[in-house]
Amino acid sequence: MNLKRNEVIEVKITDHSFPGTGIGLVEGKKVQVKGAYPGETVLARAHQVRSDRAKGRFMEVVSPAEYAVKAPCIHFGRCGGCASQQVPLSLQRTFKEEEVKKLFTQHDLPLGEYLGITGHEDAYEYRNKMEYTFGDEVKDGELNLGMHLKGMKNSVVNTVECLLVTEDFRKIHEYTINYFRGKNLPYYRVMRQTGYLRNFILRRGVHTGELMVNLVTTTQVSFDLTEFKDGLLQLPLKETLVSILHTENDNLADAVNVDKLNILHGRDFIYEKLFDLTFKISPFSFFQTNTKGAEVLYGEVKSLIGEEKEEIFDLYCGTGTIGQIVSDKAKKVRGVEIIEEAVVAANENAAINGLSHVEFIAGDVKDVITNLKGAPDLIILDPPRSGVHPKALEYVKDFDAKEIIYVSCNPKTLVIDLEYLTSHGYEIQKTKIVDLFPNTPHVETVVSLSRS
Repeated sequence: MNLKRNEVIEVKITDHSFPGTGIGLVEGKKVQVKGAYPGETVLARAHQVRSDRAKGRFMEVVSPAEYAVKAPCIHFGRCGGCASQQVPLSLQRTFKEEEVKKLFTQHDLPLGEYLGITGHEDAYEYRNKMEYTFGDEVKDGELNLGMHLKGMKNSVVNTVECLLVTEDFRKIHEYTINYFRGKNLPYYRVMRQTGYLRNFILRRGVHTGELMVNLVTTTQVSFDLTEFKDGLLQLPLKETLVSILHTENDNLADAVNVDKLNILHGRDFIYEKLFDLTFKISPFSFFQTNTKGAEVLYGEVKSLIGEEKEEIFDLYCGTGTIGQIVSDKAKKVRGVEIIEEAVVAANENAAINGLSHVEFIAGDVKDVITNLKGAPDLIILDPPRSGVHPKALEYVKDFDAKEIIYVSCNPKTLVIDLEYLTSHGYEIQKTKIVDLFPNTPHVETVVSLSRS
């Protein structure tokens, strides 16, 4: 009997690979099932069937692993956010560690001195940002606000009791969905390009107690948001709501774009603190979604820097967190970031923190780097999931910096970039893994390299 596309199959998971993908054998074929873990037997729908391998879309667990624990969140299994609440945190980290190591082995890369895996102990309520989507779970069903249903990008689960966020986030979420259900407003349908309600973004300063609410809509409906704003301000919250925003987004793409930003209350930013530094976070600027985990991550980065440097380049710098945190290790720090508002915030942050020797430049790294002058002793790379653009990587190599520290949220693109760097005169010195995202397959990997 030959395995066929769309056939429902039972897979005993015996191995795994990044990101959180279980592997088992069915009819002699290696079958990969994302979201399945070793020791589980799962049902999956076969697709991408080849002569020796196939992929399966996860459907359900038939038989749990011996180590499995009861997932505490009522949305788990349906919500597409978390993938591994049934796996104890220590074992989640063991699996992530094994997956990263396998990628290095597959690409014939050394780990250098392997420093293990670490992370903050909070497995829940750690997120400082959530981006929810308006939609429905079934066609023409009740309005929902939350995450996409597992494996179904057009269905939205009302994740009002999500445990990755704090009680304040849950209260704001519940108020918001109840309010808009009562107003009978349409959500935006990407294929039809019609509707009003699009996204709902919450941010918080973990160490400052500041909250930001950002409602994203189209301009297809004229609606007064005063009542909505007033209701938010009356909620009994532990932290302080300092920013209520309304973003107008008529872009056809299924992404949060900004045509116009309206301030309904307060200001269009919040403050956060990392170590002894203050950071101003604007609505769409990048900031690690786990504040306490970020302190662990950036502490690891800083520990890899030895003696003081003349100059450090911080590429893909976001709001300038890493560059400022390591600024006491250099006489000059220059950062580059493509999001202009993030750079404005980064330079403001540097001024707030009294760091006159730190400067941030707006632009795409692959373009700006061609005009960067200087001779950095150290280059810090913290790119998006797609990795460093090949053109930018060439310039990184040509700067001939003595050291590079690569901070990666995607070990698959990390090892590709490391292959290039190690083939052009760099040697991997140390590798450290940091788990910033418990209950998900994602992980941060920090690698230090030096000129051979």
